Formats: sequence, C-alpha cells, structure tokens
Amino acid sequence: MEPFTNDRLQLPRNMIENSMFEEEPDVVDLAKEPCLHPLEPDEVEYEPRGSRLLVRGLGEHEMDEDEEDYESSAKLLGMSFMNRSSGLRNSATGYRQSPDGACSVPSARTMVVCAFVVVVAVSVIMVIYLLPRCTFTKEGCHKKNQSIELIQPLAANGKLFPWTQMRLPTNIVPLRYELNLHPNLTSMTFRASVTISVQALQDTWNIILHSTVRISRVTFMSAVSSQEKQVEILEHPRHEQIAIVAPEALLAGHNYTLKMEYSSNISSSYRGFYGFSYTDESNEKKYFAATQFEPLAARSAFPCFDEPGFKATFIIRIIRDEQYTALSNMPKKSSVPLEDGLVKDEFFESVKMSTYLVAFIVGEMKNLSQDVNGTLVSIYTVPEKVGQAHHALETAVKLLEFYQNYFEIQYPLKKLDLVAIPDSKAGAMENWGLVTFREETLLCDNNTSSVADRKLMTKIIAHELAHQWFGNLVTMRWWNDIWLNEGFATFMEYFSLEKIFKELSTYEDFLDAQFKIMKKDSLSSSRPISSSAQSSQQIGEMFDPLSYIKGASLLLMLKTFLSEDVFQHAIVLYLHNHSYGSIQSDDLWDSFNQVTNQTLDVKKMMETWTLQKGFPLVTVQRKGKELFVQQERFFLNMKPGIQPSNASYLWHIPLSYVTDGGNYSEYRSVSLLDKKSGVINLTEEVGWVKVNINMNGYYIVHYADDDWEALIKQLQRNPHVLSDKDRANLINNIFELAGLGKVPLQRAFDLINYLGNETHTAPITEALFQTGLIYNLLEKLGHMDLASRLVARVFKLLQNQIKQQTWTDEGTPSMRELRSVLLEFACTYKQENCCTAAMKLFDDWMASNGTQSLPTDVMTTVFKVGAKTEKGWSFLLKKYNSIDSEAEKNKILEALASSENVQKLYWLMKTSLDGDIIQTPKLYFIIRTVGRHFPGHLLAWDFVKENWNTLVKKLHARSYTMRSIVAESTHLFSTKAHLSEVQAFFENQPEANLQLRYVQEVLEVIQLNIHWMEKNLKSLTWWL
Repeated sequence: MEPFTNDRLQLPRNMIENSMFEEEPDVVDLAKEPCLHPLEPDEVEYEPRGSRLLVRGLGEHEMDEDEEDYESSAKLLGMSFMNRSSGLRNSATGYRQSPDGACSVPSARTMVVCAFVVVVAVSVIMVIYLLPRCTFTKEGCHKKNQSIELIQPLAANGKLFPWTQMRLPTNIVPLRYELNLHPNLTSMTFRASVTISVQALQDTWNIILHSTVRISRVTFMSAVSSQEKQVEILEHPRHEQIAIVAPEALLAGHNYTLKMEYSSNISSSYRGFYGFSYTDESNEKKYFAATQFEPLAARSAFPCFDEPGFKATFIIRIIRDEQYTALSNMPKKSSVPLEDGLVKDEFFESVKMSTYLVAFIVGEMKNLSQDVNGTLVSIYTVPEKVGQAHHALETAVKLLEFYQNYFEIQYPLKKLDLVAIPDSKAGAMENWGLVTFREETLLCDNNTSSVADRKLMTKIIAHELAHQWFGNLVTMRWWNDIWLNEGFATFMEYFSLEKIFKELSTYEDFLDAQFKIMKKDSLSSSRPISSSAQSSQQIGEMFDPLSYIKGASLLLMLKTFLSEDVFQHAIVLYLHNHSYGSIQSDDLWDSFNQVTNQTLDVKKMMETWTLQKGFPLVTVQRKGKELFVQQERFFLNMKPGIQPSNASYLWHIPLSYVTDGGNYSEYRSVSLLDKKSGVINLTEEVGWVKVNINMNGYYIVHYADDDWEALIKQLQRNPHVLSDKDRANLINNIFELAGLGKVPLQRAFDLINYLGNETHTAPITEALFQTGLIYNLLEKLGHMDLASRLVARVFKLLQNQIKQQTWTDEGTPSMRELRSVLLEFACTYKQENCCTAAMKLFDDWMASNGTQSLPTDVMTTVFKVGAKTEKGWSFLLKKYNSIDSEAEKNKILEALASSENVQKLYWLMKTSLDGDIIQTPKLYFIIRTVGRHFPGHLLAWDFVKENWNTLVKKLHARSYTMRSIVAESTHLFSTKAHLSEVQAFFENQPEANLQLRYVQEVLEVIQLNIHWMEKNLKSLTWWL
C-alpha cells in the first residue's frame, strides 16, 4: 500500500453528515437469548410439481430432550396430512343421488375420480404405516415416546441426506485419526489424507461427520476384512456435514476404518489451517502456516467428528520444505528426507483429546528450551526474535511446576511448546502441547516492555497452561458449558499469579475486569453463562467475557465461601474422576457435594448463578445490632416499562461483612441469603458496615442513606481502615447505583472526595474509569465547558499524587502502573507541566533516531504527546515499520491512533484493513483508540459501516474481534439519531442482523447513554 499522504485521502461520505446530528448521552455494554431451529425453512425440500414432502423415519436415533424445539418441523409434516380425511369426505360428491333416494350408477368421469381418490388414500395409508410408531395429531407427527420425526434435507447431489440435526449422532465414535498433510506455503494450498478408526455403538448404515474440504476419494474397511471398498459420500454444506454410506450394515461393537483423500486452500482468515506472509529483519518475504480450530474449524483442515465430546487419539505426519520447522501436539517421532528438498515429519500418537485442540505449525522458527521433570518446555519464535523469549520460558516453567503440585496431576505430555505467531487474531490458544500466542502476548523486550506488558504476558501464559488441565484433560461435553473451560482457566490465571508472582498485584486487574463484566451483565441483553448453543452463531457468542470473567468470579466466590482447602480438594477430585473425559456442569458440582458431605448443596446454590443471567443487588439497612438485607436483580435499564419482574430472580448469596470494629484477617462469610430478604445479627452496635469483603462476591451492595454517609466519613478520616479492594468496590458500587438512580450522582462524587489520601492503584483506576465515562459522554455531545469542569474537579483530587510522579521505571509493579495511569490522565487533559516534560523526552528520543531508551511505563504517554505534531507522527510511523519489538509497536500504534487529524486516522484504519503495512488483527486496537477520542468517534463507525463486507470476509461477523469492533465504534453514541442509524444498518445486513447478541448489546448501550444524560445533565450542570 502507498504511504500516507494528506492530499490524496478522502473521508467517508457520512463523516460530515454525522457531525450534524442532534445530540444527547450515557454508559454501558452486551447480549440476547437465541432461539434457533437447526433445520431452517429453506431446507424443507419439495419434489417439483409433486407436492410431496421428502420424509423419512430415523428410527435408530432417538431425540434428546433439548432437541424438542425441532417440533416446528414436525408440525409442517403433520399438517401436510391433517386434511386427508376431509379430502376423502369431499370426494364423495362424485356420486349422484336419484330423486327417490337410490344411488344411481356413477358416470365414467365419477369412476375415474373415485379410482384416483382410492389410490391417493391407499398411498397416504401406506406412508402412515411406513412411518414407525407415528401418531398424527394437530401438533404433528409424534412417536409414542414423544420424539418428533424430522424432515430430511437434500445432499448437494440431490439425494436424501440421512441426518437432520446440527449435532452429530452418537451411534459412531472415533477412536484414532491418522492425518497426513503436505502444505505448499507459496501457493497456500495443501493436499492431505486422513484415516479414521471408528466404533459403532448402535447398528447403522451411515457415518455422519464434519467436513468442508474437497474430498476426492473415500474408502471403507471393516475390522474383519482387509479389503478397502470405495463408498459413496453425501455432503450437507449448510451444516458442514458429510455422510459416508457404508456398503454393509455397521454392527454395534464392531470397529471400522475410513480413509479419505482431499485437498483445500490454506485459509487467509485466521481460522482453521491458515497462512500468511511476513517480512523478516532483512526485508525478505517469509511464509508461515498455523492452526486455530476452536471452536468449529478443525473440519476445514480434515474431515472429523468436530464436537468436543468426541475424543480420540491422533497421529500426524507433515511433509514440508527443508528450511521450515514443523510442530504438532506431540514430540517428533521421526524426520525422513524425501526428494526435491522435502522432509516428512511424523509425530508420536497423541493422548485422547478433542478435535479443537489438534494443532500443527509450519514455518521458520528457533527456540529456547528447559526440562521440567521430564517435560521439555520450549518457546518458539521467528529466528530474529528468539532473544525476546527468556521471560516467557522462565514464567512457563514456574507455572507448570505450580499447576502440577496444586492439581496433584502431572502434565501428561513429554513436551510443552509455546509458539509466538507473527500474525494471529487470537490472543492465545491452548492446543494440547502446542500453545499458540500473538507475539505481543508471549515475547518480552527488556528495553520496551512495560510492567503492564509483562503482567499481561504472564497472565496469558498462566491462563493457557491452566487449560492443559481445565479444558484439555477434562473437557466440556458441549459448548453450552464453555465457561467450565474459560471460567476455570481465568480463575486459575489470577489465583496462580497471586501465589507465585504476588509482586504483580494481579488482583487489581481482576477487580477491574469484574467491574466491567458486571456492567455488561446488568443489561437485558445479557445471558446465563451456561445457556443453550446449537448453531455456529450461538456457539461463537459463548466466547465472551461472561464465560471468562463471570465464570472466574463465581469460582472465586465459591472458594471464599467454602475455604481454600475445601475448594482445592473438590477440583482435584473433579480432575481425577474425569481425566480424558467429557463433562457437564453437574459433574463439577457433584465433586463439590462429595467433598462437603452434602452439608451444603453446592449444585443448588451455584445453579442460581449459572442458569440465570444478571446478578443481585443486595440492599442493606442497619438498625441497632441487626442488618436487614434483601435482594433483587441489578438491572441498568431505567425505563419504567422495561424493568423486569424480580419475582423470578433469586440467588443464593454468600454474604460477608466487616465493621469498624472488625478484623480483616478473621472475617468469614456469615450468611447465605437464599430468600428475598433476611436479617443478620451483629454482636454489637457499630459505626459502619461494609458488605461483600474484598469484592469476593459477585453482587452490588446498596446501603441506607445513613450507612452511605458513615462510609463516606470513614474514607475521609482514614481510608486505609478498609482494604484497597473494598475502597475500589465502594467507588464502583456507588457510581453504578447513581446510574440506576438509586443514589444521587453528587453523593458518588462526595465519596471520591477522599482520593487525595489514596495511595493504591485499584481505587484511583476505578475512579478515573467512572468519571471518564461521564466525561466522554459530555465531550461527545459538545458540552465542553461541563466536561472541563469535571476534569478540573478530578485533577484537583489527584494533584498531589500527580506531582509526586517521576518519568522513570522505579518502584513496585503496582506503583509503576499507577504512574502510567496518572501521567496519562494529566497529559491527556493537558494538566500541569505534563505535556512539556513528555515533549522533551520525545524530542530527545527522536533526535537520537529512536535509539535513546525511554522509561517503558511512560512510553505510551510520551509517544501520544509527540504524535500531536506532524513531524512526530511521521517519525513514529517510520519507526513502526522498522522495529522488531511488538510491545513498542503497540505503543506507537496507540499514539498514531490518538491523532486529532481525521485524515491520518482514516488512513490508519484503511491500512490495517488492507493488512500490508499494519496487520489486520491490529485493526480492533486502532478502532478502539480512534473511537474513544473526540475527533474520531464518528469516523470509526463510518469506517465500520463503509467497509462492513470486507471486515466480515476477513474477520467473520460472529467473531470476538468483530463484536469488539462494533462495540468500540458505537459505545459513546448517545443520540436518538445515532440509535436509529445503527439499528437500521444492522437490519439491512444479512450477516449480522438484530438477532446477534452483540447487536442487541450495542443498541441497549446507546439507549442507556441517552437515558443517563436525560436524567443527569441538568443536575450535573447545577452542582459540578
């Protein structure tokens, strides 16, 4: 792509129109309950001019209870026969009656009609008879066991496809795959074959599995015969399924072998087996290929039973060019040179695992390795970046040892590879034995990686290694329980770092994540973390922050309530009982109930959190020695007609509290509130009470006026009586309650008046986040004077802390992160001498041609200030294209995207979408930064609209990246005009219509912004 030039660039046509909208604002973000019949209307096939539905009984496959929503298809079938009796009655009019009442001899025409009717009647009776045990009612066709007969779709060749459902039948299970691959990284194609050993659990004629590749030949062999037989294959592209029609009946208990030869393109869309090119340090073009199969993309690399419950072992062989390295899940067994400079690598047979965990990589790589009790831990990178792998190796070794001790189960493989992929959309993927990462989440440059960069890298490694047990060793049976994978891995990520990297204070990050996910979970568009997922759209939407952060929050709450020892005992039992198996949520709760000896019904308690969306608002009122508590759903929508009935919402809430006479080290959860209201007896009258100690419970607390006042006074007298977690929790709760209208906004500002005495990162970060939301809404609506007054008020509270900051990397990790936050705030709003100091550092750095080192923790702030000038912006862009450090590149990119020049902003987004100079996975990061600042918040949405088709093609409409792009480009809209525009846009998009949960979320966020400003603008103007 050509370099950026101002004079050639045109802005999107809607940029000026959007700036003319009438304005009005608020805050928030998330989801929608889907209801989808796997058999779509266009799959109901009719024979031309024959008006005969294509129907067949599927007697060998019974339906699960959760498949009863296919009833609508059966209704179609039933209604097609409903009028058969009336039709027969009407046909009697072909007979004439004589005046004396006797029947005359029918005419010839009548005889013909009668004969036709008889044939039709006999045909109908035969069809009814051939449908096994089928009873027709006004509801349709039902078996005696209430299963529903399904209408069969057609295969691609026009024949009947013998399976109707999205999920595969369970009559055949895979035992072992042998996969042979020969990728060509220049043409981005591959040829392959797969041999699958299967076992029949029930008698059948068909083998149904998944595939989207071009299959050229299929052969079949039974265990008792060594003769291969070529067999017919039927394709059902809509469900990405194929059917192998066996030449003989497959008998229960017998084993069979399928062999398929096929070819396909190496994907360019970051899913499946995908490839790309990149430029190395010598400016030479290089090629690389890797896999990203979760959740549904293994089928695009090889035909397989692509559901997590179908576990099998895998033998993988890869033919590659000799300059490349090939990696897979297991250690390499052999490498055999072939002709024409090719090498064939074979890997040892894997442990039993799900298809989404299979992985292979081909590219030029180097590695660092260390042995850990018989397991070789290695970090792989492109050759020039192997020097940035030391920190990752040290971190992975410590975490592997910790997890093996904590889970009391040894890591089962002989090697654990962590690979930095030069171009990847996923932050990381937990493939068993071959974990993949984006470069910036694995590599650490000592000169440019800040403490925040190192912490992020450490957290992601901890998350992916936890998956080697939670997800890989024990796997959810279906995607509705993906929270068991992601919630546990997220919980262990923070729990492990608190144990072995305590100095990183990762609890601050978890608090921040909890606050943000609760904002999403308070929307009507939220969902239960365990909810139905059948279609690919629904499965994709399960990979959201609710599964990760809410899942982890619920586990933290349970651990705190039961005690750490009981919690550990239960999960060790769970892992031991279900190793190499597939589970459901009930299996986890059964392990807890076994450990607690039924003294607490953990399943009953936790299902109130996993099977209903949202979370409770606990209202507390202190009267003498009693605390009166009651619960209701915390629901952000303030419109009276939308507030849901609280009658159906009830949680079992572990309540904990501390008082002015309490001791943090001795607190315990004193009550389980499993009713709408209750009373807690105190041992003495107290001055104040703080409920939900350290934010260990997933709920918000609202106090009576006197109790809020007592807490505010305590913070002003001595805030450190309360922990920094509790101080941050109070700030979050009171601002969220103000948004709900439960407390005046002014009282929330009264609470943060103590911030001049705050010394910890978490409370200051939360205060800046909450006030920043208000600032952004005011600014985007043009209330610049009011926004400036808000900033001045916050700056006055924090001015002492800001003045104490130095432009260095000194101090503890928490102190260093606080420095970054405070100096970023001061320079963004042009306070004090911040911009002057940052500009001097930037000028000196630029004068050295970027060779002079900058303090890593303030580097982003320095770059942002420097990018405000034309010369500075151009120099940063030049450096972006010449440096190797991904950490430094990200800091430069954030600075470039913070420009006030809309032509530059548009060029950045377009260049990233093209993917040549700036990789396409960086686009989300750019749009997020552009959309948060005044010059770009309309431009970002215009760009998304005008490039929607390209975005969908490259990133997929249902992907997490696309969800994030849409959210970040619209979340600060607060006018009815913008609401209508966004809604109309998605109504006209077949790929992302209003049924997508994230579309419901963004619309709700805009509505809430509008309502918030309508409610608060006048009072803000009056007292701020």
